[in-house]
Amino acid sequence: MISPEINERIAIKWFQAFNEHDLEKLLALYHDKAQHYSPKLKVRLPETNGLVTGKAALRAWWKDSFERLPSLQYSPTTFTANEERVFMEYMRRVDNEPEMLVAEVLEIKDGLIVASRVYHG
Repeated sequence: MISPEINERIAIKWFQAFNEHDLEKLLALYHDKAQHYSPKLKVRLPETNGLVTGKAALRAWWKDSFERLPSLQYSPTTFTANEERVFMEYMRRVDNEPEMLVAEVLEIKDGLIVASRVYHG
């Protein structure tokens, strides 16, 4: 088991990589077969039903997001970590769009994110 503190540090690295729009740093935090669920993914790519699996799919999703939304930034507000996951709340900010409060769960095994789920209104 990995300590809650280590899992929280993984979440902090996740925010740093995301806000730098650094795909390689971000993907390095994920297991090769990781899954990601997002309501925005469901809207943008309905055929996925909001779920993608594997680093290639994650890369494609985030590459598209970073290219479409160059000002996209996440500002963390809360972390709650245990030995298996980190629950994160953050503000999503994009130029010319209203701020959005987002919750996301990172499931972590052996120091890598194996699943992430995004929740927002």
